[in-house]
Amino acid sequence: MSYSVDTNILIYASDESSPNHASAKSFLEERPEDPDLFCLTWPVLMGYQRIATHPAIFREPLSPLEAWKNIEALLQLPRVRLVGESEDFIHDYYKVTNRVLTRGNLVPDAHVATILRQHGIKLIYTADADFLKFDFLKAVNPLG
Repeated sequence: MSYSVDTNILIYASDESSPNHASAKSFLEERPEDPDLFCLTWPVLMGYQRIATHPAIFREPLSPLEAWKNIEALLQLPRVRLVGESEDFIHDYYKVTNRVLTRGNLVPDAHVATILRQHGIKLIYTADADFLKFDFLKAVNPLG
């Protein structure tokens, strides 16, 4: 079995001012013990880099190097795999977005959801209820 995470889990794990910080950090710290494949997507990792370093979004933004080191640490975990767009992504993205009105903040979520669908990943840990709109994904909030 395999699973993924959304950007918000990574953000909360880095944002010590967030009420979700302890839960998200604990969740990520437990990943080395999980026997399933932890699949990460570039859109999630780049979203983390964008938000964690943005002074208008992140109360105490990380430096680009600090954020990148966090990404590298994730990629070094056992059973972590990077997954990306497969051939025919645009066709699959159309199928996903044809079922769900996709605009605004749902666009990057649909991008991630399509990548997961292409790789047969059916579970995403997220605090973003928008992922519940994709009927092929099981969205679980690990924060409480």
